[in-house]
Amino acid sequence: MDLSVKYMGLYLKNPIIVSSSDLTSSVENVKKCAEAGAGAVVLKSLFEEQILNEIDKYSSKGQYAFDQHPEATDYVQSLTRDHNIDEYLKLIEGAKKSVDIPVIASINCMTSREWPAFAAELQAAGADAIELNIGVFPFSEEKSSQQIEAQYVEILRAVKQHVKIPVAVKIGYYFSNIYQIARQLDAAGADAVVMFNRFYRPDIDIQNLNIFAGEILSTPSEMTQVLRWVGLLSGKVGCYLGASTGIHDGAGVIKQLLVGADATMVCSKLYRKGFSYIGSMLTEIEAWMESHKFETIKDFQGKLAGVQANTAEWERIQFIKKATGNAVKPLGSEW
Repeated sequence: MDLSVKYMGLYLKNPIIVSSSDLTSSVENVKKCAEAGAGAVVLKSLFEEQILNEIDKYSSKGQYAFDQHPEATDYVQSLTRDHNIDEYLKLIEGAKKSVDIPVIASINCMTSREWPAFAAELQAAGADAIELNIGVFPFSEEKSSQQIEAQYVEILRAVKQHVKIPVAVKIGYYFSNIYQIARQLDAAGADAVVMFNRFYRPDIDIQNLNIFAGEILSTPSEMTQVLRWVGLLSGKVGCYLGASTGIHDGAGVIKQLLVGADATMVCSKLYRKGFSYIGSMLTEIEAWMESHKFETIKDFQGKLAGVQANTAEWERIQFIKKATGNAVKPLGSEW
């Protein structure tokens, strides 16, 4: 079977990309990803604050980075000690020398101030592409929804001014109209839109009355939200589409490809099963393709995308119960 795909114009031997995480934080781990069969890797994110810290060493010029969250200062100082800018560039260089799959750098960011020029250094270090992991939480007394969305476009444009390699934007689902933000990013030059970012999830300890981090690993049930939006956007934007969150097996990869994804990001399952699980996913995909007599990914990619007759299936958001039983069907659908 030919599992090769193109993503952001890059050749991938298969559509499985290991997401930005500790799994991709060292050259050794990147090698393990490649040896297990990954089509590409996204390196662990470098934080915007780390770059700003490197630029001005906490001078008054750069202190704005922590105006809203002063507690971030200590956190960033710790990050910088553990993983400074030079080490990140060495990670890119070392990874590129060690593997023959695309190596995508990642930046966790929320403004377009000063740091976008640094993207050129990631390119010079050998990164095949950059993924902008933009996390602007939509809760503001001053900014409208449109202004928050404009931040995403502004960051993308600022970075694109400094690099020639492809740039993807990873977004969350905190938008009133995901179609519109995807179109804006596409128009602004995004080579890919990745859906969806999995943000920090607070939980509460009711015994000690504390707020703490909820489950950090995804579950397969979270993939349905991604399926809906990849299916709706496939064919309606010119950029590539990456599917992320909730993909835990080969079947999950197949589903995302069927609705039009160009590549799929895997992370949580590898924490649970190890790098070798990538091979199991690829075997599952190949067996399914053989059973359906598909020889290439292109043979079935996008067959269930929303641009065809299935648009209504993706747009339904309400459910009703069948009058004669407890089964549930989407509103307006036929049995």
